[in-house]
Amino acid sequence: MILAWILSSTFIVSLISFVGIITLCVKKNLLHKLVFCLIGFSAGALIGGAFLHLLPEALEKMQSEVMFYYVILGIVLFFLMERYFHWRHCHSGVCDVHTFTYLNLFGDGIHNFIDGVVIAASFVDSVNLGIVTTIAIILHEIPQELGDFGVLVYGGFTKKKALFCNFLTAFTAVIGALAGYFLSDFAKGFSNFILPLTAGGFIYIGASDLIPEIHKETNLRRSSLAFIAFLLGIIFMALAKALLPN
Repeated sequence: MILAWILSSTFIVSLISFVGIITLCVKKNLLHKLVFCLIGFSAGALIGGAFLHLLPEALEKMQSEVMFYYVILGIVLFFLMERYFHWRHCHSGVCDVHTFTYLNLFGDGIHNFIDGVVIAASFVDSVNLGIVTTIAIILHEIPQELGDFGVLVYGGFTKKKALFCNFLTAFTAVIGALAGYFLSDFAKGFSNFILPLTAGGFIYIGASDLIPEIHKETNLRRSSLAFIAFLLGIIFMALAKALLPN
């Protein structure tokens, strides 16, 4: 039953790679506004998910001092992945960092594989935690996949090829989920350190990648809307904490 939850969740996450299709029928200005609000909402959801769900769950399994070392390690690991695999969250659709599209696909494949491992570890711990983690990842994936789609098209891919390659790299989440699930059978403490590592990663993405994107906006009205969306993301995770049974 747990494996079914894991596979269905990671498959849904993989399907998010097709979100680039909406660029074919939505005006560029409207798309930019929608993505900008999504950035704020996903930043709030990631930070809320880390502090309201993952860290409290991790505190029940290990001493706080040890847990915070894992959180720091998670931040460091995500920093290294972003730096050395060119995993950048480009939300404008054109990003100078992604000159090499195949390197971008390679980095995204690793990122999605890790997402699958994280989802598996969360479901192994509890179904509710798995659902919350999946939601947080989906909310973050939408603006990221839109950006990645734009990067591939900018790098010379046709839109059809960009969608197909994006899906292939996104499907590595399923492979990561299988690896995470079967690894958890052999390592009892698997989820114990994955949870704070994931929390560190969520905090890093929200604070280092997404919030700075909001700060780049000079229009007060749009930046205020993004901030409201950020607060709504946190409230969304708080409501999930209150409404989902333990």
